[in-house]
Amino acid sequence: MASNQAISSNEAKFVVPTNDLEQQTTLEIESKEFDYSKRSQWLRAAVLGANDGLVSTASLMMGVGAVKQDIKAMILTGFAGLVAGACSMAIGEFVSVYSQLDIEVAQMEREKQRGNGRRREGEDNEEKEDLPNPLQAAAASALAFSVGAMVPLLAASFIREYKVRVGAIVGAVTMALVVFGWLGAVLGNAPVFRSAARVLVGGWLAMAITFGLTKLIGSSGL
Repeated sequence: MASNQAISSNEAKFVVPTNDLEQQTTLEIESKEFDYSKRSQWLRAAVLGANDGLVSTASLMMGVGAVKQDIKAMILTGFAGLVAGACSMAIGEFVSVYSQLDIEVAQMEREKQRGNGRRREGEDNEEKEDLPNPLQAAAASALAFSVGAMVPLLAASFIREYKVRVGAIVGAVTMALVVFGWLGAVLGNAPVFRSAARVLVGGWLAMAITFGLTKLIGSSGL
């Protein structure tokens, strides 16, 4: 009986570590879940850049459309907004990321001096790979802005009737705003409905304010 109890006791002792190992493995798997904050840099440059291009270009076209119903004027305004906005986004992103790059490189040099230059080559290569790329960020911002700006341009390009054209712009922009809001929420693991609603309402307000103020100024005879 004593020996049987000893065997049972030993078997019981082996069960606990197994459970502990399973729990530890589960915790390790959970801890290795993707860190969505790592997406913040390119997410901001891509999805938000496209949203900026969409809203700003659509607002410009709606503003011009408030005082001039000519399709050529709206298309030229939208195209000018696309080019100007893409260049502005690219330059702004380039300057911003380059400033961040200078700061990180200076910090690396300070850490290297504190270590008396005793750093492994592999560590230096890894740190250099993690550094932000100003040209890449600028190109991504310009491309994303252009993609967003093309939505209202394409919606208005082939419609001669003024009211139908304005309705097509609003409809296309509404759909794109919902998609951009949903995409940003999914990529950032944020609440989808709240994000899409926030982007949609913001875009509507921008177009409505631009249209209303331009119409007011145009009707005043200035």
